[in-house]
Amino acid sequence: MATVPSVSYSITVRLEVPAGGKAVSQLTHAVESAGGVVTALDVTNAGHEKLRIDVTCAARDTDHAQAIVDQLEAVESVVIHKVSDRTFLMHLGGKIEMQSKVPLRNRDELSMAYTPGVARVSMAIARNKEDARRLTIKRNTVAVVTDGSAVLGLGNIGPEAALPVMEGKAALFKRFAGIDAWPICLDTQDVDEIVRTVQLLAPGFGGINLEDIGAPRCFEVERRLRELLDIPVFHDDQHGTAICVLAALTNALRVVDKKLEDVRITMAGAGAAGNAVLRLLLAAGARNVIVCDYRGAVCRTRDDLDDSLRWIAEHTNAEGYSGDLRGAVKGADVFVGVSAPGILTGDDIAAMAPGAVVFALANPEPEVSPDEAREHCAVVATGRSDYPNQINNVLAFPGVFRGLLDAQATEVTEEMLLAAARALAAVVTTEELGPNYIIPSVFHPDVAGAVAAAVRESAGGRARGFTEA
Repeated sequence: MATVPSVSYSITVRLEVPAGGKAVSQLTHAVESAGGVVTALDVTNAGHEKLRIDVTCAARDTDHAQAIVDQLEAVESVVIHKVSDRTFLMHLGGKIEMQSKVPLRNRDELSMAYTPGVARVSMAIARNKEDARRLTIKRNTVAVVTDGSAVLGLGNIGPEAALPVMEGKAALFKRFAGIDAWPICLDTQDVDEIVRTVQLLAPGFGGINLEDIGAPRCFEVERRLRELLDIPVFHDDQHGTAICVLAALTNALRVVDKKLEDVRITMAGAGAAGNAVLRLLLAAGARNVIVCDYRGAVCRTRDDLDDSLRWIAEHTNAEGYSGDLRGAVKGADVFVGVSAPGILTGDDIAAMAPGAVVFALANPEPEVSPDEAREHCAVVATGRSDYPNQINNVLAFPGVFRGLLDAQATEVTEEMLLAAARALAAVVTTEELGPNYIIPSVFHPDVAGAVAAAVRESAGGRARGFTEA
């Protein structure tokens, strides 16, 4: 639940009021008295006796939106005609579409774009499959693949319910990196079926972005697809999150004048995101890490270790701490949460080392209240847009895929992820760096280009295809 009115719960109320009197001014007062925020008030029809007005306002959640409507309806002589949820309106009919890049105005253009001219292009590709990257959409197209099993913070809601999220992902690819992405929502959660289906679809795409597939199945899906395909496979929930966390932590440690190899890090969450964040932090030089899940610290003496947890136990927690999260946080320099809401308090953060860094990334409700954490530590980051230092995967995945596609890469390597994180961190200049600015805005114009260039260089490639015939 949002703590303040948010555009995510924005509504437009169409109503009628008498043309004279105080009714119009009372509308704004009614919204504000209900705790809402008026963002627009438009007269859509005016007469001598009646005015038709659209009042647009932000609410905290759906119940609050209804309370605002009730308050408006209570204004004397107001008649409510229609209430529209602006978020649902944005999604009507979907958020993306396919457009032709070439004109089809006459018979000549049709004969080149389609039959008979297209046959020559098809035969050229039949002789050399690699020409598909140059002569088709493959060179700039990504499949956004999900089974709907771990969608946002909503859980296993299925492929149809996942589609609006995947559409949004595709829209972000286009907006921030000029990449044409398409949602592929699979009606199966069987690993073999997912892998085989993506393998069969792969010839039409230059890359695969796995999204919102639950752990531990996501690990096997990614591993097998990487072995089978000659195009890059990237699980954004894992590696996009890891890139952003490493970039933000790099800058946060600059703020507090500490080094990654020297700090003690406590993590909450050993799922897809937690596993990937841990691996990238270790690859970047972190040495002292304890990972906790719902049972407490992951250590070698636990009797419930699957392959993923066993790897964590073997590469972290050298002293064998076996207690709970609160004990693991005590004295730590850094807390990174990719887990569940409200599992720590301000008192827990107060017990951390001086100059502590807290990344509470559970969304929409973080592991600890950011306001409480801020009272006891030096730097706070969340996954939310209503606090400074938002850790948002859109900072990573568009640039990563732009670099992969431009380099015609066939795989994603650890060095590429490290390069992306370094480039993202470097977007924040020394002059800009501070406790409330350790990671750039998602709308910063340099983000995608910087990340793409770093990934492209790491892949040993150059920008190809977009300037060549």
